[in-house]
Amino acid sequence: MEEMQFIYCPTCGARDSVTYKDNRHWVCSACGFNLYNNVAASVATILQDNRQRVLFVVREKEPRKGFLALPGGFVDPDERAEDAAVRECREEIGVSPEKVEFIASYPNTYEYGHVVYKTCDMFFTGTLAEDAEKTFAEKLIPQREEVAGFALEAIRTPEDIEKLPIAFPSAVQALHRWLELKKH
Repeated sequence: MEEMQFIYCPTCGARDSVTYKDNRHWVCSACGFNLYNNVAASVATILQDNRQRVLFVVREKEPRKGFLALPGGFVDPDERAEDAAVRECREEIGVSPEKVEFIASYPNTYEYGHVVYKTCDMFFTGTLAEDAEKTFAEKLIPQREEVAGFALEAIRTPEDIEKLPIAFPSAVQALHRWLELKKH
């Protein structure tokens, strides 16, 4: 994946004057325009049912359409990561976790619309309220434009994680960390 290139400076319009410096920012030699390639913040939540299976969404769109992901998405401006984790669950799976706890963060690369985003993916664990009338899976409502379906997978060993078609390496790392924390 290549970094985004500017043919024209978005400020002064000079042609071929913008260069990408130090893998961090674009600079226009004509007017001094400076745009930093800051990291985007995203969240995901590890949820388990009462049979110790982890909930995954099946991605409806690229990147990694058809692969498994944890419920999550990008943090909105002026939003706390914890609130974003709850909101993203509500949007993607139709259920809000009652309690979310931070477990780890990992860098990731996310390409969308021919733009490469560097992200800091923050992972949480969450709990859902028990409901005698509905099972965990019966409560779920997929966000149609984002979620093609759901998968509940037992994860008891590192090998259980590695055999799954998980969309993003950061989620694989987070699941390994989560598994380590469960042992203690």
